[in-house]
Amino acid sequence: MAAALDRFRIYDISAWPIVMLRSGAQAPGYAPQWAREMEALLARNQPFVVIHGVQQVDEAHEDRRLRAVWLKENKAALAAQCRALVHVEPDPVQRLAVRAQAAIAVQAFKVPMEIVESFDAALDAARRALGDDSDQSTPFLEWADV
Repeated sequence: MAAALDRFRIYDISAWPIVMLRSGAQAPGYAPQWAREMEALLARNQPFVVIHGVQQVDEAHEDRRLRAVWLKENKAALAAQCRALVHVEPDPVQRLAVRAQAAIAVQAFKVPMEIVESFDAALDAARRALGDDSDQSTPFLEWADV
């Protein structure tokens, strides 16, 4: 696992199966490394959840394009293994905007998404998505609901 941890620069996998986007990891030109890491996550052939923190940087056009191509080509494998994408957005107005955008992504990629107000809420959501049913206070936006 230590060698695998060294290869991951975009995501922190130290709490596997909870995977967290590293702060500042989406610098221009990050998409090829992101794709390699996503492929490595899928190669484990195990369920996982991805947590994204508050995003302060606009994604570069080429990174967005490369990521979109990868997602389109790998959406079935991603939907089969990624139990959820959890996005942290503390601002309630921004949270509503992100939820609206998430509905489109959920429909396209069939990966449940939840937008929450804090990192603690994100961890709770990740645990629920992985099968801990003890707290069902915040429902996931399921692709079938869109």
